[in-house]
Amino acid sequence: MSAPVKVQIFGQSYSIRGELDEGYVQELAAYVDARMRAIAEATGTVDTQRAAVLAALAIADELHSTRQERGEREELLREQAERCLALVERALKQTA
Repeated sequence: MSAPVKVQIFGQSYSIRGELDEGYVQELAAYVDARMRAIAEATGTVDTQRAAVLAALAIADELHSTRQERGEREELLREQAERCLALVERALKQTA
């Protein structure tokens, strides 16, 4: 395990231990901090726990939507690949 990475999220300091690159951990912390601040501003809350939960829900929604979009793209690509394969097979039968 590497040395802990110190980050600031919503005015609080945290030491994060793990195998992730320090720059990446800082990037993640900055993202969470930005989400919490945006939610706190939009809702008028100063409660850290409430802002954290709402930010977690917003980030989970982003993740879920991204996974769903990726699944839809993968399905579309699979369908296109199957159509291409059918065209190639048909063309090969005609030239045989």
